[in-house]
Amino acid sequence: MDDEVMGLYEAIARRRDVRAEFTAAPVDPAVLDRVLQAAHAAPSVGLSQPWDFVIVEDRAVRARFHEHVQAERGVFADSLAAPQAERFGDIKIEGILESTLSIVVTYDPSRGAPMVLGRHAIADAGLYSVCLAIENLWLAATAEGMGIGWVSFYREAFLSELVGLPAGVRPVAWLCLGPVSHLEEVPDLERHGWRSRLPLSDVLHHDHW
Repeated sequence: MDDEVMGLYEAIARRRDVRAEFTAAPVDPAVLDRVLQAAHAAPSVGLSQPWDFVIVEDRAVRARFHEHVQAERGVFADSLAAPQAERFGDIKIEGILESTLSIVVTYDPSRGAPMVLGRHAIADAGLYSVCLAIENLWLAATAEGMGIGWVSFYREAFLSELVGLPAGVRPVAWLCLGPVSHLEEVPDLERHGWRSRLPLSDVLHHDHW
């Protein structure tokens, strides 16, 4: 296996959802551009490229989002039974203020519409395309020695208003990004006993379920 192939598999294996390991060190603009170019090179249904990337560096904007996320954390915590709630209390869910910057990745279903080649039978194919761009971005950031943390404790209407998204454009992810002190060997949710990773054999089927 050559070094480039090994590097890809290594990035996949090392990738983590980062929360506590951000150092807040600056991100080289050239590195950020490479990571965004990797995201923009993702495959998309009908070559629609339905994503946009909003770079968020403003501390006040990030503080408002952080406050909203903490409120939503409370909503989720209140829905848990006591043992789960106690375990959840030890889990850090975001690095909004600790990371160097954030990227809001969005989905615009009108891009290339109405006749998006390949989307006529599966309306969510465009959304899947955005997720592929996020995965590219995540792996590229890992290869560059940086971390990504995907924050999902938010209401879409709040985030849309916060960053001024046009009507019809959906926020898919708030990604915290920046240099890290290290990447954990074991993902946070496994380390905290929230869930265990399934082996491939448990989810692999041939010809039929």
